[in-house]
Amino acid sequence: MKKGITLHCRKEILSLTKKLVGIESIVNTDGEKDIAKFIYEYLDSHPYFSENRSQLVMEQTINDEKERYNVLAFVKGTKGESDRTVVLMGHIDTVGVDDFGKQRNLAFTPDDWMDNLSNESISEQAQQQLESGDWLFGRGVLDMKSGLASNMYLLTYYAEHPEQLDGNLVFIAECDEEDSSHGILSALKTLKKWKDEHGFTYVAAVNSDFVAPAYDGDENRYVYKGTVGKLLPSFFITGEEAHVGSAFDGLDPNFVAAELTKQINYNPDLSDTALGESTMPPVSLKQADLKPSYTVQTALSAYVYYNFFVHSWSPEKVLDLLKEQATIAFTNALTSFEERYQTYCQMSNQPYRPISWKPRVFTYSEMQELLTRTHGEQYENHMKDFKEELERDESLDPRMLAARIVEEAWKFMPDKSPAIIVFYSSLYSPRVALTGDTDDEQKLLQALDHAIEALQPEYNYPIVAKNFFPHISDMSFVAMSDRMDEIDYMVENTPSWGKKLHVAYEDVHALNIPVINIGPYGMDGHKKLERMEMTYSLEIVPNLTNHVIQEVLK
Repeated sequence: MKKGITLHCRKEILSLTKKLVGIESIVNTDGEKDIAKFIYEYLDSHPYFSENRSQLVMEQTINDEKERYNVLAFVKGTKGESDRTVVLMGHIDTVGVDDFGKQRNLAFTPDDWMDNLSNESISEQAQQQLESGDWLFGRGVLDMKSGLASNMYLLTYYAEHPEQLDGNLVFIAECDEEDSSHGILSALKTLKKWKDEHGFTYVAAVNSDFVAPAYDGDENRYVYKGTVGKLLPSFFITGEEAHVGSAFDGLDPNFVAAELTKQINYNPDLSDTALGESTMPPVSLKQADLKPSYTVQTALSAYVYYNFFVHSWSPEKVLDLLKEQATIAFTNALTSFEERYQTYCQMSNQPYRPISWKPRVFTYSEMQELLTRTHGEQYENHMKDFKEELERDESLDPRMLAARIVEEAWKFMPDKSPAIIVFYSSLYSPRVALTGDTDDEQKLLQALDHAIEALQPEYNYPIVAKNFFPHISDMSFVAMSDRMDEIDYMVENTPSWGKKLHVAYEDVHALNIPVINIGPYGMDGHKKLERMEMTYSLEIVPNLTNHVIQEVLK
């Protein structure tokens, strides 16, 4: 037997992966129900769960507009009497397949899809991988059904061998990871219930989301000790209307918005560096004015928002930074406006009148404080009713709902000269930094290092541990590095917080399970040529995870 390979499971996990891929479980479709049912029935057919019915559940998500389900199960080890518990987690939904076009149905049958690809023109790298026999192509093979299959294998292995488990193993197959994380947020309630009922002490969680090269030519296979956080800072920008024939009589908010995007987009000063790793800088995800229809007047307001990753910065720190950036952008916009206006006046022999506008930037909570102080209960009652009415509009997502709330609040401002309001308009995916500050974190980090040491001799490419998983995942909802007062600040600056947008961060904070990511390796996740390398994903990944389970529970 090889030193690091203790589980010979490639064939079994490959077969299960193909079965899972064959179920069209696109997020926000009925396929999420279908795959949950399949996983439940697959586990229910196992003798261990047939004899321990209460240890396997299929549960509908809560506070969710759609009907979909998680599957959760656990195995109690009999090797000792430890209450230490490891959680294995992975999502069951995928992104859509519009990119496959007329070949849509082939996306879910890897063998047929690969036969088809052998006759298509694809990149040289993908062609070599296809011909190697060690790569599997298809929607979900990488993100993340092979990782899910690995977790299912480990669960059933210990169901057959509980005498090898000194502690407990919990399995979560959660829905809705690709959209709003209703799955994992609902599963937290069950984790807490099991903790209370069975005395589980959650000491580690292992997520199985996919990993990919960090750059062209990168041959490392990464495992991650924590995860990046994600915010959606948003800006409501007001101008001053003008007829296009007298354009300099007003201030176009799109002009300010363009300067703001120039200031923020790809700005490395806004990359958060912690533990030697830096986040990708912000990038624009929306930029538009709020005019309802065409007119020959400039817009009154514009709305922009940006993706913003964090490793160590709190939501308050981010808004402080962006308030500074917005002030710089506003100043630059007004300077440019004034220079162009002066030049135009010279060209047209018109008198120049100095502009009166000044850069004004408020956070949403600052505006709220000002308006409450100015208008009192009249304002508060109006906005409460207005928000409740908007929340009944199913066409509004939380981002546009936030914009409409800020737009309405702006009408109450005593000074309506141009300004920028900074706020958040979507849920916060908390950052998780494993620093080794607790005994559980230390033990998990050591277990991961030892697992890599054990498996590296059996694999031809470097297995490298990094500190932050670089993409949004459900890892953000089993642990968090923020304090609750930092979360409260985020909530105060999220206008759409309420019925349409609500996360029970107190549940995350209460469990706060140290989490790492050990997932399948591949390329082109979310793309037509999504594919995973089988040797790493079906052999190394389950054995890495198993080494971690054994050492953490030891």
